[in-house]
Amino acid sequence: MLRLYLRSLFAPPVSEPPPEPDPRALDELARALAQRARHRLGRSLAIRQVDAGSCNGCELEIHALDSAVYALERHGIRFVASPKHADVLLVTGPVTRNMAFALQRAFDCTPPPRWVVAAGDCACGCGVFAPSYALAGEDGAVERVIPVDLHIRGCPPTPLDLLRGLLALLEAADGRIAPAAGVPPRTG
Repeated sequence: MLRLYLRSLFAPPVSEPPPEPDPRALDELARALAQRARHRLGRSLAIRQVDAGSCNGCELEIHALDSAVYALERHGIRFVASPKHADVLLVTGPVTRNMAFALQRAFDCTPPPRWVVAAGDCACGCGVFAPSYALAGEDGAVERVIPVDLHIRGCPPTPLDLLRGLLALLEAADGRIAPAAGVPPRTG
C-alpha cells in the first residue's frame, strides 16, 4: 500500500494531452465572432451558461473557453452571472424535472434579442440519460421546455465546436445562413 501511495505522489498523471488548436485559426474564429456580435448587437456578446442536469463534460469544454488558450475575454466575448445581462443562453445537459422551471425562468428573464443554444448531445435530446423518470419529457431535450435556436452536437462538443456554433448563430440572426443550421458532430 505504501508503494502505491508513493507512486501516486511522484508519478505524473496518466492522461492524453489535450488537442492543440491552430492559434491562427482560433484567433480568426474568435475575431469573426466578436465582430459579428458588435455588428449585430452594437456591443460584445454576453453568454449565460445554464446546466440543466448534465454530467459536467460540456461544462469542462465551456470553461476551457476562458482559459489562456482560447481567452475569449480579450475579444470581448464574456460569460455573465445573470440571464438579465445575457444575449445567449447556452444550455447543457438534459433538462431534469427539477430544472425545467428554473430554465423557463432564466429564459423569461433574458432580454430580447435572445438566443438559446443547446450544447451537447444530452441537451439535444439524444444523450446517455434518456429515457429516465428524472427528465422533463421523454428525452430531456431543451426544446421541450424553451425554444432552441441552435443545436451544437457532440459528447462533449469541443471549444472550437462551441465557437463555430456561436458564430453560426449570429450569422443566422443576420440572415447569412439558414436558421436551422447547426454544428455537425466531429468525426474521428
